[in-house]
Amino acid sequence: MESDILDSLEQLGYSGPLLEERLLLGAAEGGLSSPEYVALCKWLASRLKPLCQLEESIPSGPEDTESLQVEMSGLLKELRCPYEDVVSGILKGIVLTTRDHLKSLLFLSSELQAAQIVMSRRLSREQRQESPVHQELLNIYETLRLPQARGRDAAGVFSQVQDKVEEVLKDLPNSSIGNPVLKKSLCREQWEKLHNINAALSSEYECRRRMLIKRLDVTVQSFGWSDRAKVKVDSMAKAYQPRRHSLRPQSTVAVAELLAAREDICNVVKTSSGSSREKTACAVNKILMGRVPDRGGRPAEIEAPLPEMPPWQRRQDGGRGAKGGRGGRGGDWRGGGSQHGHGGKRGRYRY
Repeated sequence: MESDILDSLEQLGYSGPLLEERLLLGAAEGGLSSPEYVALCKWLASRLKPLCQLEESIPSGPEDTESLQVEMSGLLKELRCPYEDVVSGILKGIVLTTRDHLKSLLFLSSELQAAQIVMSRRLSREQRQESPVHQELLNIYETLRLPQARGRDAAGVFSQVQDKVEEVLKDLPNSSIGNPVLKKSLCREQWEKLHNINAALSSEYECRRRMLIKRLDVTVQSFGWSDRAKVKVDSMAKAYQPRRHSLRPQSTVAVAELLAAREDICNVVKTSSGSSREKTACAVNKILMGRVPDRGGRPAEIEAPLPEMPPWQRRQDGGRGAKGGRGGRGGDWRGGGSQHGHGGKRGRYRY
């Protein structure tokens, strides 16, 4: 439970002192008498109030125990906390266990996560209702630091943008912006084909990126299997989770990237070149690996497997033995006969 709480707090952007499991358990053991525990509850309640339009809040501190108990229980009741015994225990002043106080934190953090998700979906839905062209124009105006054009037609808007771009280009050196890669204008059908090609490449890139991210997660997870790493799970998660959440599988390359591309994009620089190695060289590159066993894997050197059955041969004359042969009633080692047995190669089988 404490691991889930720590993960939730990191995702919510909490930067207080209770981001370590040991400190979190110590604060939960003290409950409402712990200033750190109360401060964390206040932090969660202050962010829940505007998102959920709550009436209750936690203005009191640990020094005012009775008011704090009423405010905490009222907040949990307003959020319809499913842990009724914990809510009633807080209101009545019953001494709760560490696990009960952790349940309250887990409930408040999960409610805050859910409220943030609902709010983000609502905002994204409102943004989708706006015209994509309008959104692009807002981005252009924000990038060029232009005042928003209200009451202007399309020709006036683009004329203002062009004038600003030409003004910015004059302040740059001559070699700052090269010639564009795409020098010809495309027709409507060609633009549609270009969009389809970009969609196919983006889908392929997303699939490959998801695979690489999953391999990264599995590799990092395997680091925690050793006994030395089990005691450093919190520090490992604290260092890895922020970088992991910044990775997105979706591609951000659009057709606009092609329009903005210049001729220097065709200059491919090898990663082993001298200019590249100046910034990528590190001490790990100087470590030489010793001899390792050959693991094979070359199909041309693999011998064909033996056949599952021997090749068929024509029966020769006199193949049956004089003493009864296979399955007969002879007395040799190939199976002495019996009325209730079967003569086999390795002896007689009783039924």
